[in-house]
Amino acid sequence: MEAKIKAIHFDITDKLVNFINKKTDKLSRRFEAITEVEVTLKVVKPETSMNKEAGIKLLVPPAADLFASKTADTFEEAVDLCLDALERQLEKNKNA
Repeated sequence: MEAKIKAIHFDITDKLVNFINKKTDKLSRRFEAITEVEVTLKVVKPETSMNKEAGIKLLVPPAADLFASKTADTFEEAVDLCLDALERQLEKNKNA
């Protein structure tokens, strides 16, 4: 499964794409119900710290879609924070 990655108002690097794909693959191996991952990256306020925002949406049928959005100093950090939050949501859904 490959993640759909959208970069808003900047050019994404191959290194960042590979990082996101690696992280989302790891998550999809743990939770087989995930059918699709949509990642949106954007720079909120240029020239300030904590300006990289990542939003990740997981499609997990038959349950409702799961979404997390986090802001951090780097996109990698923001993606990690989102995936941690989504992992908790997936655990909750699995136990429900």
